[in-house]
Amino acid sequence: VQLQASGGGSVQAGGSLRLSCAASGGSFSSRGMGWFRQRPGKEREFVAAINWSGSSTYYVDSVKGRFTISRDNAKKTVFLQMISLKPEDTAVYYCGRQSSRFSGGNDDAQSYDYWGQGTLVTVSS
Repeated sequence: VQLQASGGGSVQAGGSLRLSCAASGGSFSSRGMGWFRQRPGKEREFVAAINWSGSSTYYVDSVKGRFTISRDNAKKTVFLQMISLKPEDTAVYYCGRQSSRFSGGNDDAQSYDYWGQGTLVTVSS
């Protein structure tokens, strides 16, 4: 399985970006997907996750109401729509695929078996 993340860039505070993560090879539609991020000098942290069908989503408190995760199983792609961006959202964003079939999507990085290469989001004040 290969995951290709894209859509990062530089924006001013209050701006928006939409990240995409396209999967190739292996299973996608039966697996939960998630977005994590690594801010400068910090550990990788959970941002958002979506279950295999797209019916349930989960967010870290700091992005609730600003970020929306979604997926298109036909296109094998997961998205992260980000609005009202803040400088503290600056990070490299990684998408991940959960290892278990029909997985629910969660914040446990150990439950993810494949990761994308990361896409950099920079938010300036």
